Amino acid sequence: MESVKNTQWSEENSVELIRKLRNDLLKDFLDERYLKEYISTHYNVKEISNVRVEFIKKELKEIFLAPLDLVHYDSILVNLKETDASSLGEGNDHLFYTEIEKVLKRYIY
Repeated sequence: MESVKNTQWSEENSVELIRKLRNDLLKDFLDERYLKEYISTHYNVKEISNVRVEFIKKELKEIFLAPLDLVHYDSILVNLKETDASSLGEGNDHLFYTEIEKVLKRYIY
């Protein structure tokens, strides 16, 4: 008889899940039209120079390539570990936006 292994959601899987979700969101912001629309809607900035847009995109690309900030995403990691879930619960997306908005605020204000 074949034994069935009970697979648990490992921390490595959790980190990879969060990194994938973060990078998917970053891809949206790397689209210049989406980026300008977001800035216009959320910061009431109607025009932003192309130079600023390029600086924002450069920093977002750096985040995209960087390893996940485990301290920043600790609450999600803990939640995934405690619930043994393979997806994020509602309300956890603010951490993804917080990381991006730090960059945006540097160039908008």
